[in-house]
Amino acid sequence: MTSLGNPQMLWLMIPLLAAGIYLILKGAKKGLIISRMIVLALLIVALASPYSIVSKVSNSENPDIVLISDETSSMELFEQQTATDLYESLAANTPTNIVKLTGESTALGDAIVQYARGDNQIVLVSDGNNNKGEDLEESLNFANEMGTTVYSVIPDLKTNDVSLYINGEKKVVQDNEYQFNLIVQQAGDTPASCQINVLVDDKPKMSNYPVSLNDKSKTIPVTHTFDSVGAHTITASITVSGEDSQPINNVFYKTVYVVPKPKIQFITDDTSSPMANVLLNLYDTSLSTELTDLDNKKAVVLDNRNINSLSETDINNLKNYVSSGNGLYVVGGDSSYNYGNYLNSSLETILPVYSKASEWKGGRNVVLVLDISSSTINQSITKTEGSAGVQGNPVGDEIKANAISILRNKGLRDANVGVIAFGTEGTDVSNGLVYFGVPSNIDQLESKILSLTPSLTSQTSLDSGLSIADEWLKSGSGELDVIIVSDGGISDYYTQSLEVAKKLAGQNVKMYFVHIFSTATQYRDPNTGLIYGESLMKAVNGTYFQIKMGERVNLVFDELEQPETNVSTDFTVFPLVKYNPTHFITKNVNLSANITGYNDVTPKPGADRLLITSTGKPVLTVWRYGLGRVASLSTDNGKGNDNMWSTQMYSGNNSKLTSSTMNWLIGDPQIEEGAVLEADDTWFGTPAQLKLTMYDEGVPSIKLDDGKSIDLSLTGKNTYEATTDIGQVGVHYISGYPIAVNYALEYRDVGVNPDLAEMIMANGGKTYTKSGAQALLLKDAREKIQKPIKETVSQKMYFIITALIIFLLEVAIRRLREIKEMKEQEKKMQEVTEA
Repeated sequence: MTSLGNPQMLWLMIPLLAAGIYLILKGAKKGLIISRMIVLALLIVALASPYSIVSKVSNSENPDIVLISDETSSMELFEQQTATDLYESLAANTPTNIVKLTGESTALGDAIVQYARGDNQIVLVSDGNNNKGEDLEESLNFANEMGTTVYSVIPDLKTNDVSLYINGEKKVVQDNEYQFNLIVQQAGDTPASCQINVLVDDKPKMSNYPVSLNDKSKTIPVTHTFDSVGAHTITASITVSGEDSQPINNVFYKTVYVVPKPKIQFITDDTSSPMANVLLNLYDTSLSTELTDLDNKKAVVLDNRNINSLSETDINNLKNYVSSGNGLYVVGGDSSYNYGNYLNSSLETILPVYSKASEWKGGRNVVLVLDISSSTINQSITKTEGSAGVQGNPVGDEIKANAISILRNKGLRDANVGVIAFGTEGTDVSNGLVYFGVPSNIDQLESKILSLTPSLTSQTSLDSGLSIADEWLKSGSGELDVIIVSDGGISDYYTQSLEVAKKLAGQNVKMYFVHIFSTATQYRDPNTGLIYGESLMKAVNGTYFQIKMGERVNLVFDELEQPETNVSTDFTVFPLVKYNPTHFITKNVNLSANITGYNDVTPKPGADRLLITSTGKPVLTVWRYGLGRVASLSTDNGKGNDNMWSTQMYSGNNSKLTSSTMNWLIGDPQIEEGAVLEADDTWFGTPAQLKLTMYDEGVPSIKLDDGKSIDLSLTGKNTYEATTDIGQVGVHYISGYPIAVNYALEYRDVGVNPDLAEMIMANGGKTYTKSGAQALLLKDAREKIQKPIKETVSQKMYFIITALIIFLLEVAIRRLREIKEMKEQEKKMQEVTEA
């Protein structure tokens, strides 16, 4: 497939075509003009830099290695000679170059992208904390696609360090409860004791608050209500009882800018509902039973409105209102959505849901049966003292990586999934089947899989794992799947495993065998002549995959048929579940509520489900409409006319769901008047990004706290931006607007990036300790030498040569015609002379 490096050059085709057509219409020679147009078109394509990516197999006796040594400030916690010693060890045996990263920022992603050529391999000696330039995970994906394997080596930690920072919104609404998080991190993993002090506007909020660090990090939520508008400051400091090598990251400043309560319009017939109480307390709320003046309103709430209560003019006004950047919250009940004739109405076009029953999803129950027997350790490479968790167990880690790849398969969305590990015995890893419609369940299961550790003496009794799967699925309905991921060394327990597998197949369970192929597990069934895993699948009409080291299985699940049912829902009690726990609305809400009823709706493509019932029914769904935002709550306001479906949603901490939803819909609560300055807090050495919006006429001007003016650039209508270095660590004011400058970002994340090993492994690499790398890295790198790589090949010359050939042919043909015509004229003249 051919791609273009500079596709914008193709715009030159337009004037070329216009000129050609013009000349032809003016009577120029048509053939000549078309020929020259083709030549010029080919040259334009050549200017667009066409290229293709071709695959080839790299082949070299020794790998070409680039060792990237992270020597930035955060690495002062680690043993300093790791990169040097490893470089000397590698350079003595294979071509090796070393690249050093220094300073108070770490651009690991940039370095990987720069040095990943496809025919080499990269070794990172780093803590994996990337804080500048290209995203680390994206750069690892890029290197993997290019054919460059990236390994990581973790130096030994020599000293501990504790850091503190604050995470929270900059703009806050007056008299609204504001939550910010204190995040404490340490480099080591031994328990540490600390005390935290927090000041809000120089007044104590927390004094000597004790913190016990039993893990590498801890998050402490803090709430505060600001009763006055304008600039406010939060200062947090930590005192560590024990080792803390870099005190620079023990104090953190955060600034907050408080704005007046935003105006909203609440259209309801029930002004005493629990939802009404929340809105009236937190916002400047106008109550009405019909849509009225929307000027200066940041959001509109439609509470249990029948479609007949809104005219087409009202709906058109709402469309314009939302698409121009405002918010709309449509609350359910016994007169709205499927009970309010929303289906196929003009109002429904704004909403993120259809007012009809959700299409049947789920019905798929999948069990992963993972091999953690001793044979997954002892193949090709033996366990080495000083292992960082991956280099001593290559096949076992390939099993984990393929299992995680399967968990992320889109076909498992809304399925029920369980994980079983087997060695000498079967082990329930997931605690039965868990619902995969909740992302947090997926994350937890992935973590459990990564923590699996095989025993040096365990057997490969696949039958014990399959027996647990049989218990889980024997009373199941819908599609039932069992996926075995193993190194294939099941010969000792093949007969017993075949018996259980046949039992499962007799219960309409589909079976898959993912064989991580290695030389140690190629034994064949003497009865069939097939490898044992393949023979097992053939006996039960299952599917067999043979996967090489570094590859990932690609399972394609069948689409599930929707069952025909006219059974109405029995409204009893439905626990609410966060479907997307990372969204702005849900991330800080500790939800613990049940509802007794809901409107049956179906999310539209592109909508984001945030809350669902435990049965999978959508409750809170959101999306963007034009420049605005829309939220659909498919349950009521907590006080219906006949039924109270959702009273618990508006009590205690659950009431935060309403305020967080409204805050998301409102977006920017700032009143659009005067001059509005916006800027996030920043880090020392990182320039602040300023944005000034002029809502009134006037000359834009802002100054630093020392009186120095800041140069502004016009970037849009009434919008100006600037990038400037604020100054030293502390709180600064730009024309009265607060900005905090904290310690350099390099000092925030201390210790080893907890996601590094997983990211490296997901892209075909491994993670080592220093001793493990010296023993095994070169051997592993040599095994990766012969592999497919992608190379960019320019196609520009083909178009240039073609253009040249056409041009020369056209000139030659034209010249031959001229010679022929000249000879014919000479002949005629000769005949005339003779006559």
